[in-house]
Amino acid sequence: MLNSTDAENDEVSPSHARDKWVQVAIIGIFLMMVLQGMVWAAEFLVPVTAAFLGYFVLNRPRRFLQTLGVAPFFSAILFTGVLTGFLLVLSVQLTAPTAQFIEDLPALVEQIKLKLATSGGTLEAINEATTAAEEIIADKEADTVEVEVVSRSGIAAAIFSTAPGLLSSILFALILLFFLVSSGDTFLQKTIQSFSSFTDKRRAVTVLHAIEERLGRYLGGITLINAGLGIVIGIAMYMWELPGPLIFGFMAFSLNFVPFIGGMIGACIAAAVAFVTFEEPWISFGVFATYMTLTSIEGQLVTPFLISKQMRLNTTIVFLFVAFFAWIWSVIGMVVALPVLIVLKIICDELEGCQTLSRFLGDSSPD
Repeated sequence: MLNSTDAENDEVSPSHARDKWVQVAIIGIFLMMVLQGMVWAAEFLVPVTAAFLGYFVLNRPRRFLQTLGVAPFFSAILFTGVLTGFLLVLSVQLTAPTAQFIEDLPALVEQIKLKLATSGGTLEAINEATTAAEEIIADKEADTVEVEVVSRSGIAAAIFSTAPGLLSSILFALILLFFLVSSGDTFLQKTIQSFSSFTDKRRAVTVLHAIEERLGRYLGGITLINAGLGIVIGIAMYMWELPGPLIFGFMAFSLNFVPFIGGMIGACIAAAVAFVTFEEPWISFGVFATYMTLTSIEGQLVTPFLISKQMRLNTTIVFLFVAFFAWIWSVIGMVVALPVLIVLKIICDELEGCQTLSRFLGDSSPD
C-alpha cells in the first residue's frame, strides 16, 4: 500500500505543479492588463478616483446635515458649490501671477545658468572644459554641415496646453461628486446588496464605514494642516521679500499633498527664485532652509500629533506607491497615491484574511 500511495503522489505532483504555474501566469497576465488599462484610461480614472475619495470624505457631513433636515440634493449643491467657488477664487487670484511666473521661467533658468557660469562661478571649470572639447570636435568636423533646430514650443506653451484637459477633468470630477453626494447612501446600499451572504454584507458595512471615518479624518486634517503650512510659508517668503509670496503659499499647500518630494520641490523653486532675485547667494540658502524647516516641523511634529496613529504607513511602501502612481498618472497620480494607499490599508485592516498585508503596509510601531 505504501508503494502504491507514493506512486500516486508522484503522478499527481507534476500535474499539480503545472496547475500552479498556469495560475501564476494567468494572474501575471491579468495584472499586466490592469496596469495597461490604468495607463490607457488615465484621463477617465483620475477624476473618477478623486470624486469617489471626495464622496467618502463628505459622506459624514452629508449625513449630519440630513439629520438637520437638509436633503442630500441640497447638500450636494452646497458641497460642490463651495468647492467650485474655492477653485474659482484661486484661479482668479493666481492666474495673473502664475502666468507671469511661467513666462519668466525660461529667463529664470537662463539667469541661474549665467550666474553659475560667470567668472568664479561654480560651473566655470566645467564650461571651460566643455568649450575646449567643442573646439576640438569643431576642428575635426569642419566639413560637416551644421543644422540648428529651433523649438517653437516653449515651457509656457507646453504648460498652458495642458490647461483645457485639466479643467475638463476637474469639471467631470465635480459633476460626478455631485451625483454621488446627492444620491445619499444609495451607492453604499447597492454595494452592500451586491453581496449574497449576511456575513459578507456585514463585513462590507464595516469596511465602508471605516473608510468614511478614517479617510475623512485623514484628508480633512491634512487639508487643514497644508492650508496652515501654505499660509506660514507665504508669510515667510514675504518676509524674505521674494516676489509673489501668494504663489509660494499656494505652491506649498498643493505640493505638500505629495509625500517626500513635494516639500523638496517647493524649497528648490523658492531657492532658485531667491538666487536670481538677490545678489547675495546666502539668501537663497536661507530661503531653502526656511522652507525645509517649516515643512519638517509640519511633517515631524504637527501631522503626527494631529493625525491618528492608525494612519501611519510603511515609509518605503508610501514612496513606491507615489512613484508608481506618478509613473502611470503623472503629477495628479502623486496626489491621489496616498489616499488610495490609505483605502487599501483600511480594507486590509478590516478583512480577516489580509492582516499580514495590513501589517506590511503599516509602520514599524509596536501598536
